Amino acid sequence: MATLVAVVAAAVLFNPSPERHRTQIKQAVAERNQLAAMLRLGDVAAFVSSYHSLGVASYTTVNGRLLSVGALGVVVVLDSDRSP
Repeated sequence: MATLVAVVAAAVLFNPSPERHRTQIKQAVAERNQLAAMLRLGDVAAFVSSYHSLGVASYTTVNGRLLSVGALGVVVVLDSDRSP
């Protein structure tokens, strides 16, 4: 039981912040497309994204589409071609 409490506490403590999501979005867009990097489209996407926290995990959306997910300090930016 104590282990479960410790894991949940760690998940809450290391839940990625909105700024962590935005930084990862900017980097991912720049890595995936050089033109988008030049036009700073990652900055725009990060700016308009909405951050949502579930306590132990978090995610961002843009126009109802899932953009990134995060947990335990790790943020994964989803490929726009694969997201629903």
